[in-house]
Amino acid sequence: MATRLHVLLLLAARTDSRASLQEGHWQTGCLHCRSRIGITAAGKPWPGTTLEHIVPRSWFGRSQAKDLVVQVESADDPRNLALACARCNHQKGRGPDARGPADTRAHAIVERLLATRMSRWRALE
Repeated sequence: MATRLHVLLLLAARTDSRASLQEGHWQTGCLHCRSRIGITAAGKPWPGTTLEHIVPRSWFGRSQAKDLVVQVESADDPRNLALACARCNHQKGRGPDARGPADTRAHAIVERLLATRMSRWRALE
């Protein structure tokens, strides 16, 4: 049985135009650094692959992030999900995510990542 995390990882992979299903694995590049990462066809992450919430869950409900939140509607919206390597995801979590949406640079970083994600968007079939 798939866990919620596996379901969200699969959703992120299936809606990423750069992700491809090869030999039972979804493979793509990290949203940040483009390093090769992936998940199994069942949604289990490869070592070092994580689920990125582009607009951090902690930013929802904060007025300074309203312009970003309106683009994705909810934290687990597929437009807000991406596969990222653990190193990049943790750096974002300790940096821009922690500084919050009132920080101009943090806001700009999240805005850029969201634009990158949308440029890689693939609609579900």
